[in-house]
Amino acid sequence: MDLVALSALIAFALSIAMTGAWIIARQPGRSGWTDVIWSYAIGAAGVVAALAPVDGPTSWRQWLVATLAAGWSLRLGTHIALRIKSGHDDPRYLELRREWGDGFARRLFGFLQVQAAAAWLLSVSILVAARNPAPGLRWSDGAGALILLVAAIGEAIADAQLGNFRRNPANRHRVCDTGLWGLSRHPNYVFEWFGWVAYAVIAIGPDGGFGQDWGWGWLALSGPIFMYGLLVHVSGIPPLEAHMLRSRGDAFRSTQRRIRAFWPIPQSRTEKDRA
Repeated sequence: MDLVALSALIAFALSIAMTGAWIIARQPGRSGWTDVIWSYAIGAAGVVAALAPVDGPTSWRQWLVATLAAGWSLRLGTHIALRIKSGHDDPRYLELRREWGDGFARRLFGFLQVQAAAAWLLSVSILVAARNPAPGLRWSDGAGALILLVAAIGEAIADAQLGNFRRNPANRHRVCDTGLWGLSRHPNYVFEWFGWVAYAVIAIGPDGGFGQDWGWGWLALSGPIFMYGLLVHVSGIPPLEAHMLRSRGDAFRSTQRRIRAFWPIPQSRTEKDRA
């Protein structure tokens, strides 16, 4: 089996996994499991992409990348699973259920197959990082591992800050704008995106891949590029913020005026006035 066949097999498996997620998510109160399945599926796909015996003995780089993919997947998927409460839908899917009405089940299937395709594209980033043929481990491998570690820690801190905020009864109708949430309206998404930069750094390496005839490494840039589009324009911020506007109203509009949606950069006075 070559890398193309391996990638095709991973794509098929991810499609099946998200079909299973669709069966579960059709039931009210079960949509949160979609993200659990998606997270674990990417991790499993990443481990297979990194370690499947395709092109000779398994290298230290393959083991490193497989470990990074598995660690990211287990942390995120387990965090989401522990957060889910029986009978409570994810607010993003509640918004889609409201928007799609009677066509929810049909449109959800297509939506989750798009997420399967997104997962496949992300697995390609992992694959080309793991299969970089440069001998031994280089500083770029360490840099990639450090980037993913910082991303995981940052996302865990953001999740903990939001969890602490929500557990305080006094904050029931308020919007979290403290800690990392005072720098970005979605700091967890920022760190989620940042983690995918790690695979591009490993895949491309210090010589741009050309020293080892590995121009394919540049494909790993598709991971952070596509993850940014997914989080900022498709399944992340848009449905979540639509829900927040419906449930928090003016409180969330005030947050939108003061804090950027994604990049943790202070807004200028002109931008605040225009918002």
